[in-house]
Amino acid sequence: MDQGPQDACGVFGVWAPGEEVSKLVYFGLYALQHRGQESAGIAVSNGRQILVYKDMGLVSQVFDDSTLESLKGHLAIGHSRYSTTGASTWQNAQPTFRPTDDGSIALGHNGNLINAHELREMVAALPGPTGQLDLHGRGVEESTNDTSLVTALLAHHPDTSLEQRALEVLPALRGAFSFVWMNEHTLYAARDPQGIRPLVLGRLDRGWVVASEDSALATVGASVVREVEPGELIVIDENGLRSHRYADPAPKGCVFEYVYLARPDATISGRSVHQARVEMGRQLAREYPVDADLVMPVPESGTPAAAGYAEESGIPFGQGFVKNAYVGRTFIQPSQTLRQLGIRLKLNALEHMVRGRRLVVVDDSIVRGNTQRAQIRMLREAGAAEVHVRISSPPVKWPCFYGIDFATRAELIANGLDVDEIAASVGADSLGYISLEGMVEATGQAPSDLCLACFTGEYPIPLPDESLLGKHLLEVSLSSPAGRALPVLNNP
Repeated sequence: MDQGPQDACGVFGVWAPGEEVSKLVYFGLYALQHRGQESAGIAVSNGRQILVYKDMGLVSQVFDDSTLESLKGHLAIGHSRYSTTGASTWQNAQPTFRPTDDGSIALGHNGNLINAHELREMVAALPGPTGQLDLHGRGVEESTNDTSLVTALLAHHPDTSLEQRALEVLPALRGAFSFVWMNEHTLYAARDPQGIRPLVLGRLDRGWVVASEDSALATVGASVVREVEPGELIVIDENGLRSHRYADPAPKGCVFEYVYLARPDATISGRSVHQARVEMGRQLAREYPVDADLVMPVPESGTPAAAGYAEESGIPFGQGFVKNAYVGRTFIQPSQTLRQLGIRLKLNALEHMVRGRRLVVVDDSIVRGNTQRAQIRMLREAGAAEVHVRISSPPVKWPCFYGIDFATRAELIANGLDVDEIAASVGADSLGYISLEGMVEATGQAPSDLCLACFTGEYPIPLPDESLLGKHLLEVSLSSPAGRALPVLNNP
């Protein structure tokens, strides 16, 4: 099976003297685990120094009580990662860390920058690390992600404040970014001028919180204040909250946040994600009706849209798949024998629900088609009479360079086949994708305020040459004599 679209990361930050900030970040990251499952990390400041703890794996695998108890302070940031630039390695886990002339900074990033090649050259042009801690002798491998480049640029501010340096660096960045970062005393948050990835500001009784989604604020008992605006830098310290507008806003929020990426209980730009998904299902039923006996979702991503389809069509809603709730990201690959046996870790068909029935199977997207092909085969083996697939997004034909890890364009099944051919390829009796207009209308947003590039190929931020894009661009440059990638300066 292939993976569906994967988001870049979840970020969380808290400034709250007197609170157990590391535990607040832990539970915030737990609520954002769906946004990244490769690695997790927390950075904490006690006013004198920043400690960073990170590792590969889920939030619950990386941290335990004793670790969190050791991370004492009044200010912390956290990060859960899915890699979109740089390999999935410990060296690329976040928050990144960098010493400066007057302290240090740690940074977490949700999104993806498209001018990493330019940023690498800017880092190479910086003066040598005079006055910085010499950590190069630890034998730590070099990191290869865009976040480390930004961290290095921010860390170099010998004649000005970090706040002023951020106002110089942020306008030079191109692509999608929702940043949280910190020095020993101050929490910072910034969002790209297009606002592609979400970022929300919240209030605690004794502090402030920033998070990728407002659902994470609710988890830690924070009230929502507002979204961080596109092109805005927020600074929080003992003097309160300050806001800077470093660029004019040009909103282009990612429509896939509504389709799949965000939690259903999130609200983005005033629109409930769950309501948007239910409405996408209703619209699907209007656009692609079919005679059937049962509407069933592919859990969990297809559930709200399936409910909407059932409401609009009048066909009963039911569960045709059972999902193993304890399957996260597995690093253990099945052997060839187990693959041939058809090992099914995540889903199994409920035979008594599907046998002899005409099914409408609702999911959020089709990427390569391998997953849907396996699911339909499973339903056929369980005795389904007909399988009609309905998808709550249009055909994905273009890769994302702003923080979603789709397949390459050559691998996207909709790029080479029409709808009928895709239906035949995955084994469906019929296939219907929601129209672009129907999906956009369900979000409640103006089409001009959304990024639709993965469906239309129209990228709101102009892309550089293809040779300067790609998940492993900086790994390639690291092995090149002409390239100079940035060394990781994190706790090994």
